[in-house]
Amino acid sequence: MRDRFLRSMITVALATAAVSTAISVFVAPTSAQAPAGPVLKTSWGEPDLQGIWTDEADTPLQRPAKYANQEFFTAPQRAELDRARSEMLGRDRRSERGTERDVSGAYNTEFLSVKRVGQRTSLIVAPAQGRIPPLTPQAQKIAAAEQEFRLALLQSTDTCKNREPACGGGKYDPTPSPRRAETAPRYVTGRFNRHDGPEDVSLAERCLTGGLPEFGTNFGGSFRRIVQTPGGISIFYDVGQGQGWQRNIVMNGSPHLPANIRQWYGDSRGHWEGNTLVIDVTNFSPKTDFQGSRENLHLVERWTRTGPNALAYEVTIEDPTVWVQSWTVRQEFNKQNDEKNRIYYEPRCIEGNYGLPGLLHGRRTQEALFAQGLGPDPATMDHIKGGFVLEEDPLR
Repeated sequence: MRDRFLRSMITVALATAAVSTAISVFVAPTSAQAPAGPVLKTSWGEPDLQGIWTDEADTPLQRPAKYANQEFFTAPQRAELDRARSEMLGRDRRSERGTERDVSGAYNTEFLSVKRVGQRTSLIVAPAQGRIPPLTPQAQKIAAAEQEFRLALLQSTDTCKNREPACGGGKYDPTPSPRRAETAPRYVTGRFNRHDGPEDVSLAERCLTGGLPEFGTNFGGSFRRIVQTPGGISIFYDVGQGQGWQRNIVMNGSPHLPANIRQWYGDSRGHWEGNTLVIDVTNFSPKTDFQGSRENLHLVERWTRTGPNALAYEVTIEDPTVWVQSWTVRQEFNKQNDEKNRIYYEPRCIEGNYGLPGLLHGRRTQEALFAQGLGPDPATMDHIKGGFVLEEDPLR
């Protein structure tokens, strides 16, 4: 998909003034405004949303604290952020060669998709402060239990010994936690410092995706291909490092599936309101996770073609068991070139992926060596530490 690289990403192999220039002169954003001309229609008379779409700017999901009362960046602020982010590219910060951080730092900015900064200070447009609403007491309790378990599995590592941010709120104890053998508080979707089996690792490491709603990733960007037929709509998501997936929108007016039927991407029921496709999504699986919300997640999406090459997306997110109120995200997408994307190779992460078996085999090898007195106790090693520089990104 050549066009994604030509129009939507800045490759991160450069950390020079040339990169800064590339960021500053990148394609101007297309704001979601009323269509300037006639609404594009399919041959059967529905609004035409078809094509491959992507967002061509980086906008944080939540508004950074320093821009608390500011909905839009000023032009000088955007220029400064682009300059600072260009300087971040190409860095490969590691500790002393051979240390745990050096060995675990397999990734750096070469693997990131860094685009020029967007106009808005957050994707969240409601509440007005651009932040995710507070958690309910129930959700706070669950989050605290997961964090406590996560820190317990890190307590005997250098991460806690050196008081690194990943151990924030925890303490160092050279003795491995007895909780290492416990079952996690709930189904694992993120990363814990344990690799006893496949379901100890994150969804992405299992070549699974986080699912809906999807706002883009730092690794590989975010694209969606919309295909329409009379009575049906299909959307394929190309996200992350091959964690692509497809959803089909039921458009026949039938009700949602029974509550006991749960699906990875939920149950999507769509209808047209004028020129806007409205999709109601329920019935998520408890094995999915979006910001702590699982089976009770409810989405109302709105997709509107706002121009020949512009698509507006808005989604209202609610889960009364997790947040004290609903919240809304807005994105604007640009259409990719049809000619350059006439052949679209479906990305896949799972075929031939040796990453997950390698993780598990590596842990068993370390355990065997330790049993023979030939290496450190694997429980005292941080196996989830990465080399990404996201903590250095001034946009986050």
